[in-house]
Amino acid sequence: MAQVLEFKLPDLGEGLTEAEIVRWLVEVGDVVAIDQPVVEVETAKAMVEVPCPYGGVVTARFGEEGTELPVGAPLLTVAVGAPEGSSGSGEDSGSAPESSGGSGNVLVGYGTGAPAARRRRIRPDRLDRPVTEAPVSAAPVVKAPVLEAPVVKVLVADASVSEGPVPVVSPLVRRLARQNDIDLRRLAGSGPDGLILRADVDRAIRTAEETATATARAPQVQAQAPAPVQAPAAAPNGVAAAVDAERIPLRGVRGAVADKLSRSRTEIPDATCWVDADATELMAVRAAMNAATGPSAGPKVSVLALLARICTAALARFPELNSTVDTEAREIVRLSGVHLGFAAQTERGLVVPVVRDAHARNAESIGAEIARLTELARTGKLSPAQLTGGTFTLNNYGVFGVDGSTPIINHPEAAMLGVGRIMPKPWVHQGELAVRQVVQLSLTFDHRVCDGGTAGGFLRYVADCVEQPAVLLRTL
Repeated sequence: MAQVLEFKLPDLGEGLTEAEIVRWLVEVGDVVAIDQPVVEVETAKAMVEVPCPYGGVVTARFGEEGTELPVGAPLLTVAVGAPEGSSGSGEDSGSAPESSGGSGNVLVGYGTGAPAARRRRIRPDRLDRPVTEAPVSAAPVVKAPVLEAPVVKVLVADASVSEGPVPVVSPLVRRLARQNDIDLRRLAGSGPDGLILRADVDRAIRTAEETATATARAPQVQAQAPAPVQAPAAAPNGVAAAVDAERIPLRGVRGAVADKLSRSRTEIPDATCWVDADATELMAVRAAMNAATGPSAGPKVSVLALLARICTAALARFPELNSTVDTEAREIVRLSGVHLGFAAQTERGLVVPVVRDAHARNAESIGAEIARLTELARTGKLSPAQLTGGTFTLNNYGVFGVDGSTPIINHPEAAMLGVGRIMPKPWVHQGELAVRQVVQLSLTFDHRVCDGGTAGGFLRYVADCVEQPAVLLRTL
């Protein structure tokens, strides 16, 4: 006889406690194999496909696309056939060994250490639900004939609804309802079996706000005209616009970026200095590198890779900027290795992949790693480990066609170098006016780790390397 196994959202590592469902990869009634990806979720750091450790028929999914679930919340249930030779009785199936249900290898490499989800015995009082009828049916598991039955909705009732459990899985939904004085017992859940989702609570909050607005406007409307007038129609444009305004939740990558930038502005007393540099020689050196043939030929080197190599050389001279501040201990922690982050704009938002041990790499190696991480960022396949642990960030905002900026430090780092677009400008070169390739460099730094002299020395060294790449030969 088949058993229903519940698969919960596993630990995604890196201290992540929740994830948003981006796309379901299976439908109710589909047959899944062991370790087959069943859902794509987005955390604050990466997009991840979650494999299911069980093989069988999907009997239920918990959460619609866009729903945010905490780690440990049910994702789906799978009807798994009993091993050969089992008696098929309820007692035997309840004591079947765990190894017969699946691999237990959930999200290998993402920090999961939790055991495989435990099998659960079907309670008699749940046998009337469509989701749980498949395991007790005499039909073969893979056909799951009862799964096509409509899902029963929990409808809003009167005071009699106050008895029995509230159909809510996510503690985030409960907290949101509690903070906004929403009675969950009076909501009709739109999820499976009437499960109340975050979207249901958000909808109830909006309804309550509109009702409160209409109530507040009612006395003024009645004073102006004796005839009954609906408050929303007579409301000023400002109020109507506020009610109709679109609200975009700050979650996933966008929420993580917002939190980190806010924390940076709150904790770090930053300052910015900038300088214009003649990048003509740097561009000529790059062209010569990429045009080389024969034994000296190699992969194409990008401008970003050359700037990254210049940064690692500058940090070796000014290690104060490759540090962080331990606020609790009131100590500056100077870091020995350079893990260079670079800002990358993707369809999912801004991400900062990290080139590990950049101080030990040459320009060619750094360029290859930047290209690899950029492709992973573009496809949304960066792991959390590839987005954390940076010690210094390089931000090439020149790709957006702008000259300058005052970048916000990537907390908890101590500095960020910004690079504007390289473009032809009038420039005094060797005592004469000429058209040269000019770039603006800006350095935002944490004033707690160094003074302006150190930051200015770092930026001047970077500018000197841009203007005279031969300066780098001293460190090769």
